[in-house]
Amino acid sequence: MKRDQILAELKKPWDIIVVGGGITGAGVFREGARAGLRCLLLEQRDFAWGTSSRSGKMVHGGLRYLGQGQIKTTWHSVREREKLLRDYAGMVESMGFLVPYYENDRLTPYLLGAGLTVYDLMAFRYDHCQLDAVNFGMQVPTMDSHGLTGGVRFRDARTDDARLVLRVIQEGESLGGIALNYVKVEEVCKDKTGRVQGATLKDEVSKKNVEVRGQLVINATGVWADELRSQMSRSPRMRRLRGSHLIFSSWRFPLAQAVSFFHPADNRSVYVLPWEGITLVGTTDVDHEHSLAEEPCISYSEGEYLLEGVRENFPSLNLTAKDIISTFSGVRPVINTGKANPSKESRDHVIWNDNGLVTVTGGKMTTFSLLARETLAKVRKHIPTTGIGKRNSQPVSKGTDWLISKTQQEGVAYQRLAGRYGYDNGTAMLQQANESEQEVIPGTNIMWTELCWAARYERVVHLEDLLLRRVRLGLLVPNGGADLLKQIREIVQPELGWGDQQWEHEATHYLELWRGAYSPGLITSHS
Repeated sequence: MKRDQILAELKKPWDIIVVGGGITGAGVFREGARAGLRCLLLEQRDFAWGTSSRSGKMVHGGLRYLGQGQIKTTWHSVREREKLLRDYAGMVESMGFLVPYYENDRLTPYLLGAGLTVYDLMAFRYDHCQLDAVNFGMQVPTMDSHGLTGGVRFRDARTDDARLVLRVIQEGESLGGIALNYVKVEEVCKDKTGRVQGATLKDEVSKKNVEVRGQLVINATGVWADELRSQMSRSPRMRRLRGSHLIFSSWRFPLAQAVSFFHPADNRSVYVLPWEGITLVGTTDVDHEHSLAEEPCISYSEGEYLLEGVRENFPSLNLTAKDIISTFSGVRPVINTGKANPSKESRDHVIWNDNGLVTVTGGKMTTFSLLARETLAKVRKHIPTTGIGKRNSQPVSKGTDWLISKTQQEGVAYQRLAGRYGYDNGTAMLQQANESEQEVIPGTNIMWTELCWAARYERVVHLEDLLLRRVRLGLLVPNGGADLLKQIREIVQPELGWGDQQWEHEATHYLELWRGAYSPGLITSHS
């Protein structure tokens, strides 16, 4: 459906209007559609533009929550991780995770082993194993061996966060919902009693104004949640915490499994993660004092902090800021309880109902589906029974067994495409792509056909949408892919319907954005 057709559809009455196109909003949107509700999702920027494309890429069971005594939180996280591994096979991938033990370390094999036993039991499988120093060194030969006494290996998962959001939104659309990016909710509409019954919107593409009506407005805007709540005369509750990351090429920072270690400066846990053919280092946890209208970016001190961590723990690699391919930062939505240490703030979610404006925020990517179901359970009584259809109990995704069987027929390339774009779309992509389009872009796992597909079908409005979120070239190759723009143009410009002037404008804007928010120059320029 084209954009003008979607805009015309907005004037229909809705049961729920979801504001926010990140993973939380996507989850509520999909679960609402599965429940037979008339669901509309609106995003003021691009889908997954905010926190949900800037996470640490891990789908984890929350082992650290177990250490804090939050057993229920860990249980839910582990069970949801297992569901995601099953339902999004090919995109949510199981991954080995290693933690070293050093002399005089506060972390002991007994303590971590006991916690991991509980962790594994929650997943109904026993996966972890203790390693002596020799075997641990064989697993991670580049890690500092001085004082190393051993380590432990367990299992967690990783994903492409932005593509997960898009998959979930597409599933909601397949169940009858409508989603649109680059539409800003300017004001919530209220009836005579002050109850929210819709919103006025501005389409950022056509500049048209539209009014939509719904039984409830779900505020799933994450760190922007206070902005809508202020229209209900509510005080700010959010604390904006920034997490920044470094990306290295895999040849410069070779790693087969994820590794977590304590930072020498403050004993915080830092991790390195093989992801999409590169090595990712994260993360920081600092207050974000900048405007949310600006693209978040790493600070010099954050970059130095992460570099210090990897230099101390992987000294033989001699990594410097000049080895960094790219950086990225995300702002986490957490509830402000006034903790002096940002890392001590709770990551628990909250659901507030302010007279028809239902705010859902906090939580983490792994438990998005659980949060969506909880939200709908709390608001169901406010939706007239005439607006509730029969729940679709069928799984939206086909699951691991189906994917394995299909991959055997179609080839290994299909598994990646099916996981990231949907199982039926994976087949269509391979059928539509010619031989050259099935080639992999050098230095990545991405096929050229992915660019063509995303430009054609996935509501790309700006070049940054394509290169930073639909595919992740802007993070994975040097200079944000500037050297590939000529080839990219040949493939996607006809699909996007852009003239030469618009292409030049978009390319210039994208490169300026990349240099200002993703470039390693944000760190090296201070060196």
